Amino acid sequence: MHAPVTAPFFIICYSILAAVGATANLLAIIVLSRGRCGLSRCITYYLVAIAVTDFLVITIAVILNRISRIYFRATILSTTPACTLSIVLIFATWDCSVWLTVVFTFDRFVAICCPKLKNRYCTAKTASLIIGIVCAFCCIKNIPNYFVYEPIYILDGISWFCNIKANYYISPAWQAYDWFFQIYTPFLPFFAILLLNALTIRQIVAANRARRRLQGAERQQDLEMNNRKRSIILLFSISISFLLLWAPLVGHFIYMQLTDESYFGGLDFSDPQYIFQETANTLQLLSSCNNVFIYIISQNMYREELKNILIYSFVTLSNCFKW
Repeated sequence: MHAPVTAPFFIICYSILAAVGATANLLAIIVLSRGRCGLSRCITYYLVAIAVTDFLVITIAVILNRISRIYFRATILSTTPACTLSIVLIFATWDCSVWLTVVFTFDRFVAICCPKLKNRYCTAKTASLIIGIVCAFCCIKNIPNYFVYEPIYILDGISWFCNIKANYYISPAWQAYDWFFQIYTPFLPFFAILLLNALTIRQIVAANRARRRLQGAERQQDLEMNNRKRSIILLFSISISFLLLWAPLVGHFIYMQLTDESYFGGLDFSDPQYIFQETANTLQLLSSCNNVFIYIISQNMYREELKNILIYSFVTLSNCFKW
């Protein structure tokens, strides 16, 4: 039987990710959708979209793909059509989560560094349009993945599991797609976020220096900077955590290209290559549930709103059990 190669330690990690990630992202969707966190509608749209895609990543990649195939190996999810579809959905939701983080970073870059463009670009209407375009393109981009795989074996007319077709490694078209696939995510967004944050930090430093020289307008500009403080802290927290958690995966991709090795598929859990690969995958999945804790740490109003929802839910549940 074919199943994910997973050591006991990583099985525990996936179980924790599933429980914490799904719950945390669901709470984030509820809290942010209420629009009471002191954030603009533009920022709220991006954060809700990121939370939704992160919730889908945890649900599909961790619960339905990893955990279900570890504990329930011979189910409908292990048939070739379901297996192939789940891979396409995993890649699509990953791409959406990553690129929504990129466009959110770009939106905050425009808001801070491009004041003339800010009023036209940083709006709820533009945010909803950008979110729709990004999600649609990510889904379309991953459709070819459905035709990459073939069944490992056929039993009683039912095809089971999925394996990459042999011509995928020799076809120039598939090789070109593979390179585009790898560069599109995570290579390009990783360095795009790094560049946008560097430019944003440079702009903030320059603005602080200019403010010290302008005594008359100092108070007014300080008030403006205070209004932007929450979104700047939020931006940097999300972006930096994304860079740190995706860095091992980018490093693993570079290592494979330099050494011309493939993904590890053995059963030696102590092999350094396996540990490196699985750690990179786990940290990548962790990036889909850490944003909620960033909201809790950096946003006072988010904490208050979350506390109110939890208290209300507890009181409502308690009333249901009263005689």
